[in-house]
Amino acid sequence: MYLAFNRLALQGFGGVIPLAQRELVERERWLTREQFLELLSISQVLPGPNIVNMALIYGDRCFGWRGALAASSGVLAAPMVLVLVLAIVVRQAQHLPAVDHALRGMGVAAAGLVLSTAWKLAGGLRRNALGLPLATAFGALTLLAVAVLRWPLAVVVLGLGTLSVALAWRRIK
Repeated sequence: MYLAFNRLALQGFGGVIPLAQRELVERERWLTREQFLELLSISQVLPGPNIVNMALIYGDRCFGWRGALAASSGVLAAPMVLVLVLAIVVRQAQHLPAVDHALRGMGVAAAGLVLSTAWKLAGGLRRNALGLPLATAFGALTLLAVAVLRWPLAVVVLGLGTLSVALAWRRIK
């Protein structure tokens, strides 16, 4: 488990969730698409990076505290060292235009990875308690509120998140 999560962490920088989906669902087959969506949903509402939360939860589900420690260590160990080294290098070269352009390019690539993951996982929404149309509507409202209206993320999560959870709970019950 340590090696799988370490390999996952070393493949991505900043946008690891798309790689996690490929690694855990498609490559290792440890999770179904629906289980991955459930794990991702839980990970997103907890404080901290989603992938660390996901590693902790998955590791705990499989092997208790030892699994949580192995998975989270795998996610954090090598990237922590890499980020520290890169921070030193970037600080020394921050005045160079090439460094600025490279960082902007990484942002575009990360956005593309997020969109591709959303596309791959959209099929799993058919089995969601809200159903595909309502889940899509909540996604569109969230995008509108955050990206267009520039509402604070905390307000959007508390408002739309609470409403969507209440509706899902009501439909399940």
